[in-house]
Amino acid sequence: MVELATSEQALRSAVGQAKRRGQRVGLVPTMGALHAGHLSLIEAAREQCPFVVVSIFVNPTQFGPHEDFDRYPRQLEDDCRQLESLANLVFAPTADVMYPPGFSTSVDPPCVATRWEGECRPGHFRGVATVVLKLFSLVAPHIAYFGEKDYQQLQVIRHMVTDLNLPVEIVGCPLIRDPDGIAMSSRNRQLDEDQRRRARSLSQALFAAQRAVDSGERNVAKVVQRMTEIMQAAPVERIDYVAVVDPETLEPCEEIDRPLQALVAAHVGTTRLIDNLRIHPPV
Repeated sequence: MVELATSEQALRSAVGQAKRRGQRVGLVPTMGALHAGHLSLIEAAREQCPFVVVSIFVNPTQFGPHEDFDRYPRQLEDDCRQLESLANLVFAPTADVMYPPGFSTSVDPPCVATRWEGECRPGHFRGVATVVLKLFSLVAPHIAYFGEKDYQQLQVIRHMVTDLNLPVEIVGCPLIRDPDGIAMSSRNRQLDEDQRRRARSLSQALFAAQRAVDSGERNVAKVVQRMTEIMQAAPVERIDYVAVVDPETLEPCEEIDRPLQALVAAHVGTTRLIDNLRIHPPV
């Protein structure tokens, strides 16, 4: 089995030994329930870093009071088996390690966190920024790897690292899709057969947006309307947002005159899903 550290002391000891050997350290933060999307991040880390740390921690501070913290899948033993030949160390702390008694410090996320997920999930990115900063402090990686599936989260982390002068390189890795087009997510296992069929509408809406642009449509409002219609027809239970935004600032745009990011979030059954796609106008 891959080496498992559950305490700060064990983590720092293992990483310290790697650094004394002159090895670059890569960190892949996860909440476990690993799938091929996570494994693609770990493979990217292995290509650049001789010592790879995978953190597995279902972070309570990024879940709202009516979200799925209790239902979020936890399978540490299975995750460690998957990582046996991929990672050097798994860091799986308890909540008390990450948030010791009396903990009261948090990180206000950057402005890029304000819209979209920030509006739908108040406090979410404060929890994300806080736990990621703590992981950076504990592991002190040279490089950290995040998936583009959580596109806004990736931008939040990048801005935080720049704003706080953190000595870690952030690498964004491509979103991985299942054969039916659905973006890989640990939450997908909560979907039954009918819900999964309807969940395909998120990626179908994104691909339809690109087809519309390929056909000459440049008006964002019309593209968003078409995406919304596809998701409503599925139907999904609720749409949180459908947007086409600047890839860096995540501010809404009116015309598709350069590559932009399309973002969607919706509830299928009791499961909330997000997806995104870079939209390119023809050259």
